[in-house]
Amino acid sequence: MGQPTLPDLRRRQLLRAMTALGLVGMPLPALARTGVQRVRMSVDGDTTRLVFDMDGEAEYSMFRLQSPDRLVVDLENARAVEDLAVSDNPRSAIKAVRHAARNGSDLRVVFDLRKPVEPRSFVLMPAQGAPHRLVLDLTAGDAPAAPRAAENNGSSRRGRSQENLRDVVVAIDAGHGGHDPGAIGPAGTREKDVVLQISKRLAERVDNERGMQAVMIRSGDYFLPLRERIERARKADADVFVSIHADAIANRSVQGSSVYMLSERGASSEAARFLAQRENQADLSLGGVPINGKDDSLANVLLDLAQSGSLEASNTLAERMIAELHRVGKVRKPEVERANFAVLRSPDVPSILVEAAFISNPSEERKLRSASFQNSLADALLTGLRSYFSTHARPGTLIADGQPDQHIIRPGETLSGIADRYSLSLADLRSANNVRDDRIYAGQILQIPRDS
Repeated sequence: MGQPTLPDLRRRQLLRAMTALGLVGMPLPALARTGVQRVRMSVDGDTTRLVFDMDGEAEYSMFRLQSPDRLVVDLENARAVEDLAVSDNPRSAIKAVRHAARNGSDLRVVFDLRKPVEPRSFVLMPAQGAPHRLVLDLTAGDAPAAPRAAENNGSSRRGRSQENLRDVVVAIDAGHGGHDPGAIGPAGTREKDVVLQISKRLAERVDNERGMQAVMIRSGDYFLPLRERIERARKADADVFVSIHADAIANRSVQGSSVYMLSERGASSEAARFLAQRENQADLSLGGVPINGKDDSLANVLLDLAQSGSLEASNTLAERMIAELHRVGKVRKPEVERANFAVLRSPDVPSILVEAAFISNPSEERKLRSASFQNSLADALLTGLRSYFSTHARPGTLIADGQPDQHIIRPGETLSGIADRYSLSLADLRSANNVRDDRIYAGQILQIPRDS
């Protein structure tokens, strides 16, 4: 069910007022019905997107029917301005569309489906000349896919069969998209295009990594509100959320990558504050729903963050990423930046935002467009994920329970500290790695002995 719309709220307010005046028995005055101007359709892989263009808001509900497969959308106090036809596309999930008046004031739209779908919906407010919009994403089967079960190779650990273990899930969010191009470089490179290319390269590497699975939040050139991006990651039961962007600033000489995490207590720098404000405002101007301190759901989000330790895990993930980005090129700041990015406000998923480079810098714009840089960046991000999950994989995952466990040494760590982390004796850790003293180096991989 959609959220109550302004016409619906006005009717409730009017009813309360009439009740107070003793006029409750009188009929309510009719309110203007929302006109549905048209339905637009596009296809991206297994997802069919339907966009209702409307001249006002309308409360809606939807449900599925089988034999044959249909999706029914009911819009309250609405009418079709024109015939709601869609183009015939054999790649889409839609076979045909029908509509009719319902209950004298509502509109029912029925989509005949070629195959079963999992629908998701959100509302966009008017922005930049666009009308009110109701957006439906219809994906074949369940979407995003639930974490896939690990293949059983016959081995077991601590009495647990590997068929009961799962992959860690990495939600990869390519920033911007659709009518939101993001920042645009001096040569016309659009942020939304290069970050999608980088995200796809990273997703390919994650899927090829044993014990990892990628979930692409945006797999094509379309717009998603920030709240929807968060919800998609949560529905996929993501272990981490990585949002990829390309920075921009008026000073074209500035360059380098950065990694950000959520901060509710103020940005770590003026640049971080400016960037977060720009990203959040872009979402609002394009019809996103505001996420602010007055939102009850955000209060719950912040409570969950504090309870689950997601902020601490986000900081660790960001630190691991920064350590690897140094191998690709210049890192603008060697420490984790903090800013109030709305897209990082996931309640229970460690979340970071990676600014790959400054698209406003001509030389870095060229790098962002090159396959070699995109591949190097994806490799670095994958290595950062490996490092993070080597110590932060959740119980029940292949990485947490696989054989053998590994630990990638980070700058500043000591052998005794690593032994304490894994509840091992220093002698056992030395023996498992054939180490005779305490000399170790950053990047070295240690085998972590476990009970069989």
